[in-house]
Amino acid sequence: MKSSQLKQLQRLYHQRLPGDRLTTPEFAQRLAAISADIKQSVCTYINRRGQVIRVGVGTPNQTKIPPQELPRYGAERLCGIRCIATQLKSETPRKSDLTAMAIQRLDALIMLTVTESGFERRGGGATGYVKETYLAHLIPITNPEEQNLDHQQSWNLSPPLSLDILTKQDFLDLVEGLETEFRREFVAQHVDVDQDRVLIVGLMTENMTPERFEDGLAEIARLVDTAGGEVLQTMRQKRSQPHPQTVVGSGKVQEIALTVQTLGANLVVFDRDLSPAQVRNLEAQTGVRVVDRTEVILDIFAQRAQSRAGKLQVELAQLEYMLPRLTGRGQAMSRLGGGIGTRGPGETKLETERRAIQRRITRLQQEVNQLQAHRSRMRQRRQNQEVPTVAVVGYTNAGKSTLLNTLTNAEVYTADQLFATLDPTTRRLPIINTETGDSISILLTDTVGFIHELPPPLVDSFRATLEEVTEADALLHMVDLSHPAWQSHIRSVMSILTEMPVTPGPILVAFNKIDEVDSNTLALAQDEFPQAVFISASQRLGLENLRQKLAHLVQYAISC
Repeated sequence: MKSSQLKQLQRLYHQRLPGDRLTTPEFAQRLAAISADIKQSVCTYINRRGQVIRVGVGTPNQTKIPPQELPRYGAERLCGIRCIATQLKSETPRKSDLTAMAIQRLDALIMLTVTESGFERRGGGATGYVKETYLAHLIPITNPEEQNLDHQQSWNLSPPLSLDILTKQDFLDLVEGLETEFRREFVAQHVDVDQDRVLIVGLMTENMTPERFEDGLAEIARLVDTAGGEVLQTMRQKRSQPHPQTVVGSGKVQEIALTVQTLGANLVVFDRDLSPAQVRNLEAQTGVRVVDRTEVILDIFAQRAQSRAGKLQVELAQLEYMLPRLTGRGQAMSRLGGGIGTRGPGETKLETERRAIQRRITRLQQEVNQLQAHRSRMRQRRQNQEVPTVAVVGYTNAGKSTLLNTLTNAEVYTADQLFATLDPTTRRLPIINTETGDSISILLTDTVGFIHELPPPLVDSFRATLEEVTEADALLHMVDLSHPAWQSHIRSVMSILTEMPVTPGPILVAFNKIDEVDSNTLALAQDEFPQAVFISASQRLGLENLRQKLAHLVQYAISC
């Protein structure tokens, strides 16, 4: 552009509009004249005080304000900025521009259609550079959880208006009315302000079956609920493989950003692990926090950890997860600005933070090693007493703690939640062998629940706890038969067990919650696992048979 054209654009910053008007005829004509001169669309962003805070050459979609620079008021408020834009063709505003308005939660979008000649006469009167105008603004959606953005739009677009009609509309009355409606809909959703409002995003790749994909989405929704979040909506995309920068495609990222603003979500959760670069890219384009599956699990572990050992292992897992994700965390991690006294080989705050975390990780690893040694001594003491041990393993929420409470009155905390307990608990269980009449005692150890693709930081940090599994004489594998994906849960647990450094002892499979399943499911499990035992820990069904099976299991393990 010419220097004179740039000066014209810069002078727009000196304009001041009345607070109660969308625009004035003079400002609209001046903006249209500049646009006609440079033969490109021009956008101005104006706050509620009437000050021009941003000028851009391009469409509203091309010049939109980055999410991190926008005020964040939530779903019950608009951002306090309106956009006045020009277009050279006489057409209704494009959907991409209206979507940009929704993503930014603009007060309004005013589109001015510019004439090429500058003065178009109608009935002898000069209309200037503005041929017609359009006014668009957001509208509340009654049922955001059920909305489909392809069928129900979140904005209202006026028919073509004359500039005279547009400039006489009361802007403050429009905005105040809209925000009243937004607040009414927001309160009607019974929202807890301290609760994260979550949008879940799932990606189905070519190596994934539809059943496994849907099971994974159901599991991540359960994890979010356990962590204390409220799932507003779940979005899906099918791709051959994840996008290296944003996991999902660019169009889906735009849809996610629009849905975030429409629903008032403040957190986006993906059903897979994300790289640090992917998290940064997604947060920059959506304007809200983005977390992956591992971070949700770590948050649950942080809430559940009660003992010092549990808190120690959780902190170590969190730091190991955080360390590679420090890069790019805003200007706070950048070097000092240039100038006298700031030049030279000084280190960045990023390097300082990284070194501090490395020191803390080293110290925590030493404490975990001490914890391992302590538990090893306790196991050695039990082994010297010649009391066989059985570790209860299984997918999270399979009923391990409930069984321990029922058999031994252990009073371990139980709840219908994922990862309700983290700390291993060992209790003595006396058993009378009905065949021989001998009385034996075994030690039952409740362990942390497994999950599909257990995050590596947890496996490393909880090695002191997982050793309870590898050092046990035998394993009792609990399976929640009432869960639709019980077969997948068995495969996940067995996969984790085979990856352990020490091969566990013999395994007895116990199908739990048989009182909640139909006869077909029960028959299928009996056919696939004829040696298994079928129980209901909460209803105390099949427990005597379980005791006898445990006695045989322990005798077999000792003899081997």
